[in-house]
Amino acid sequence: LRLRRNKAVFVLIFSFVLAAYGNVGALKYMYFVMILFWYLFICVANTVLIVVIRVDRRLHEPMYILLCNLCVNEINSSTSLYPLLLSQMFSDIHGITLTWCFLQMSCMYTSASVEFCSLAAMAYDRYIAICHPFSYNVIMNTERVFLLILLVWIFSFVSFLLSYSFIYSLKFCGDIIDNVYCDHQLIIRLSCSVSIQSSLSIIFFVIMSILLPFTLISVSYLKILAVCRKTSTENKQKAVTTCTPQIVSVSNLFIGCICYSIDFRFLVAQVPDEVRIILAIYLLICQPILTPFMYGFNLPKIRQSCKMLLFKRK
Repeated sequence: LRLRRNKAVFVLIFSFVLAAYGNVGALKYMYFVMILFWYLFICVANTVLIVVIRVDRRLHEPMYILLCNLCVNEINSSTSLYPLLLSQMFSDIHGITLTWCFLQMSCMYTSASVEFCSLAAMAYDRYIAICHPFSYNVIMNTERVFLLILLVWIFSFVSFLLSYSFIYSLKFCGDIIDNVYCDHQLIIRLSCSVSIQSSLSIIFFVIMSILLPFTLISVSYLKILAVCRKTSTENKQKAVTTCTPQIVSVSNLFIGCICYSIDFRFLVAQVPDEVRIILAIYLLICQPILTPFMYGFNLPKIRQSCKMLLFKRK
């Protein structure tokens, strides 16, 4: 539907075309199986860790409760992308409505914020445990941990709404999104008029959802490092064992953010489409499976609980 106003033509668009899928031909069956397998693998791995923490009362501690929340978020973030990828494999149009597009963005970007904020909460938990061990049970009791988790989800969702809710009211002059999912930057480029609000919204989301949690994480680990330098070798080893998975997760998140931030418009000739797509969704490929395996195989208590759960009946 077209409207003529002040000699300019606007197009009322209610759906978008995800052009990055292209024509995969017979390979769509192979891609479908690969994507389905990886999605199920992510869900099973994170669910196993959640069940282990839930069943074993020895793991009903703040650190493991926060880890359980992180696993729930990994399933949520994966569900925001993989079902869409699977549904588009056998579609000829590769279309998605504006409503579903906004819903996917809300799940995806809320999950990204929850990821950073959860890691910040876990870093604070380790800081209290290592730097203030005698006050740990008072500061990080179960009620406060669940309240902290609730605040993380509320904060992340509100940050998304304050940053990107304006997208739903934009007028669009194009409907081709050159990606496999709804990317807010590409959607904003399709709008008929790009205001300063769009730039400010991105800056606001980055500050609130990435830079602020990262600052808290950095401060927590700097304080932990300062304390560990003065303790025994055994305590240093314990600190390294519990903190390493979180440091790896944070490092991987920032690698993913760099991959996401790269603008491939000027490198189209040098970068194959497959590589460009994989880099764009790098975080949702690696991070959801990195979390359960890093924590599952590196934390002794969880490793022991997994063995007990699997082999308690011979």
